[in-house]
Amino acid sequence: MATRTTDGTGPGRGRKLLAALVLIGVPLALVGGLASCVASELGYMPGDSIERAWDTPYDRTAAKYGNAAWAVGDTVVRSRFDAVTAFDAGTGKRRWEYAVPGRAEICATSNTAADSVALIALSESGKGCATVAAIDLKDGRELWRTGRSPGSGDPADDADVVATGAGLAVLRDEGDKAPDAGARPALRGDEALRAFDLRTGAPRWKAAIPKDCFPRRAAVASNQVLAFLACDTEAKVAAFDPTDGKERWTVPLGGRRPIAADAFVSFLSAEPTVLKVQEPKEHGVHAYLAFQPDGRRQGQIDVIGDDAAVADGKLFAASGGLVAFDLATGNEVWSSDSLGTGRSITALHVGGGRVTVLTRSRKNHDELYVYDSATGDTVDERTFSRDTDDGNAELTGLFRYKDLFIAARWGDGARRPFSAYRTW
Repeated sequence: MATRTTDGTGPGRGRKLLAALVLIGVPLALVGGLASCVASELGYMPGDSIERAWDTPYDRTAAKYGNAAWAVGDTVVRSRFDAVTAFDAGTGKRRWEYAVPGRAEICATSNTAADSVALIALSESGKGCATVAAIDLKDGRELWRTGRSPGSGDPADDADVVATGAGLAVLRDEGDKAPDAGARPALRGDEALRAFDLRTGAPRWKAAIPKDCFPRRAAVASNQVLAFLACDTEAKVAAFDPTDGKERWTVPLGGRRPIAADAFVSFLSAEPTVLKVQEPKEHGVHAYLAFQPDGRRQGQIDVIGDDAAVADGKLFAASGGLVAFDLATGNEVWSSDSLGTGRSITALHVGGGRVTVLTRSRKNHDELYVYDSATGDTVDERTFSRDTDDGNAELTGLFRYKDLFIAARWGDGARRPFSAYRTW
């Protein structure tokens, strides 16, 4: 016959203890789960969040011209109409500042900074971008300066007038507008594209521009200098030897039909060569055009959204989501639907086999997404603990430095030139 114990150590005691633990544990688990969800949504969940690491101080309102941002080693640099300022990429502390002399203004800059050198074009007394200076981005020293033939006196009209690459500084001269030639400059085309040694400013060559053509944009790849040409009857793109400026090839931009000479064209990438083309007429081309190094035409990709970048043989376009296109064919390779609805992409960075986007929502916190550039698979997804500019700014660039994502910005009103973010 079994004996019933009453010392509190039998199976009845164990069942009561288990029941008590369940009664306590279930609510705690529910509270913990809810807290984790809230923490994740607000950007405070370890392993799922991204926090602000540092900010540069606020700067005054910028003009609509002279704006650029570069990343050089452990330094990020910001150009605006009145100064060029560098900051430590790891801490955000200011390193140096190049103040524009006198009342001059920076009216244009190079898009890239080859060999840690950027070019700025200066305007004085409303005379147009008549001076070009080379700035060493390691210490802010002016290395050299030279004159150029400007176009109109409005600095907002000057784009791609300077470019760097292949050890060269390339200047695009414009010349005074001929009174009876509309938009066509009086300066001859073969006088309009010059190259200098990037670090010394020593003259190198003048490009052999084809007859009846004039350069409207310039870019430099590692082994050739590129120019968009406005010719008598259509738009073309040309490549020149970086050692002597001789013409290597010139091809029409158009495929089935010519691209109008007055089309708006800009270089999205020099290497590989990708141009953004927008014709100012109904049924005109509004697309990205890709070319092989020898000038052979590749794919054509219709423009979607405002942001695009090129890497790994693909063009990545940001609109409501992110879409990858093959440059060779123009076909879509993959698209991402992980952003969901109600989100917009505010910044885009490509490199190292990854595509990184910052996104904004009117209702929720900003988020970061990282994709595999080859497959479109989501590699990482994070929620910002604090929005990228407190919900009130347009980002204009995104850089990577070690474990930091560094956002650049400028525009109307006071702006922090850079803010850095770190995952945690």
